[in-house]
Amino acid sequence: MEPKPNRYFQVGLVPKATLALSLSSQRRALYTILSSSSFSSMAAATHHHHLSSLSSLKTHLLSSSSSSCHKPLSFSSKTLVKPQSIFSHSHSQLNNKIQTPNISSNTINNSSTSDFNILIRDNDDDDDDDKPREECGVVGIHGDPEASRLCYLALHALQHRGQEGAGIVAVHENLMKSITNVGLVSEVFNQSKLNQLPGDLAIGHVRYSTAGANMLKNVQPFVASYRFGSVGVAHNGNLVNYKSLRANLEENGSIFNTGSDTEVVLHLIAISKKRPFFLRIVEACEQLEGAYSMVFLTENKLVAVRDPYGFRPLVMGKRSNGAIVFASETCALDLIEATYEREVNPGEMLVVDKDGIQSLCLLPHREPKACIFEHIYFSQPNSIVFGRSVYDSRRHFGEILATEAPVDCDIVIAVPDSGKVAALGYAAKAGVPYEEGLIRSHYVGRTFIEPDQKIRDFGVKLKLAPVQSVLKGKRVVVVDDSIVRGTTSSKIVRLLKEAGAKEVHMRIASPPIIGSCYYGVDTPSSEELISNRMNVEQIKNFIGKVPSPAEGA
Repeated sequence: MEPKPNRYFQVGLVPKATLALSLSSQRRALYTILSSSSFSSMAAATHHHHLSSLSSLKTHLLSSSSSSCHKPLSFSSKTLVKPQSIFSHSHSQLNNKIQTPNISSNTINNSSTSDFNILIRDNDDDDDDDKPREECGVVGIHGDPEASRLCYLALHALQHRGQEGAGIVAVHENLMKSITNVGLVSEVFNQSKLNQLPGDLAIGHVRYSTAGANMLKNVQPFVASYRFGSVGVAHNGNLVNYKSLRANLEENGSIFNTGSDTEVVLHLIAISKKRPFFLRIVEACEQLEGAYSMVFLTENKLVAVRDPYGFRPLVMGKRSNGAIVFASETCALDLIEATYEREVNPGEMLVVDKDGIQSLCLLPHREPKACIFEHIYFSQPNSIVFGRSVYDSRRHFGEILATEAPVDCDIVIAVPDSGKVAALGYAAKAGVPYEEGLIRSHYVGRTFIEPDQKIRDFGVKLKLAPVQSVLKGKRVVVVDDSIVRGTTSSKIVRLLKEAGAKEVHMRIASPPIIGSCYYGVDTPSSEELISNRMNVEQIKNFIGKVPSPAEGA
């Protein structure tokens, strides 16, 4: 049972600490700063196909761009037809019969580009890494002679959106070439690799898997050959109906090379009979359900598409030489000195070629459902997402928390890094000093060796180190962006107490997450979400519990 709003709870910690959560402040903070384009909360997934907003989160963004599209098109969805030939797993077995996609995560010109190996990291979640994971980041560049190098830099700026794999596809003299591999952008690419990707047209991708395992063949961008040429695609989001689409395609002869939902899009494009090419994308997108911000590449065109609900961000920028850039966030534009122009509107397709930019409206206007977690956690603070500064949003969350959930305290600290801006807002509004009470290590990989002598809260201690000289004897407010499973929060409270904090008051800068997300975010199951199992009072008691010696490990 969810507690009533406008209530403020506290629980005692040994010897005199308090932990507090305020629902009203969390929700009202979102009401206050957001208007004009509806958010769809990750906390409100009700079933596999629909993500409905919490009644208290039917919120809107200030200063969002218009969702109107130009030159509206109306095409009815078509029944999938059997392709004239099948698509084989092995390139050597195709025997020139390809009319469905010939997917290759490395190249479509039979040139080996991935001649080095990077160890795939352990994909088991650490229990201290108690956050939803962003799905992917995409980049597209048209009209710059150093397109692949700019893609590389832009992907660096988007590395926070995916760390499992990276790739770039470039076009030179009407030939496509691709380099992809598992690992970080800096691990996948070097000067030699970028020299293999000439041309003024390129797309790039960083990946965290939401559909398809963490394997090289699932790393994007994907490239495919079909009867009218070649196409590359990079996708941010998740298609909730991809399994049914895939089953239908397989019944009609398609054979898939990957476990990714994105491959479905290429098969739909390949069997389409529409001309010109961008109408194939239109027909494919009409059959998709879910979240997609995608960039496509042909021999001479760059195409950007966003789903009609606008779940995931996608922005357009321009460089001083006239090159057009698409990216998941504006921080990528900033790094490569591209000026932010506007968002790609929900339901819009932008087609870029040597003749300019054409805007098309793919699908009828729907009520926007932009994901609130982009502002709470996923996006970089220096980005503009859904028409508003992420930094301004997070700072305002903290200011509202300080207004609605005040407490006598000596210092305000953050759970780094995502809680820092909200903590700054809280401290400024409360008139209390902000201090760095927790230091985060940025050099901890996903795998590590624990000593035989068990260390309590080992995972958290590897990543977060308390500053005893800051905390000792102080009444501390600690601000975090969200609570997911709750396991990390309880360990952080214990860590602060062990470092000498006299009191610990926790403030959370987002509403409770009560359901899993199916729209491009890797969240725990509903059963694992603490807010789905407990009300605020119970969460307090859980987080503030001091374990007995037997429970300490």
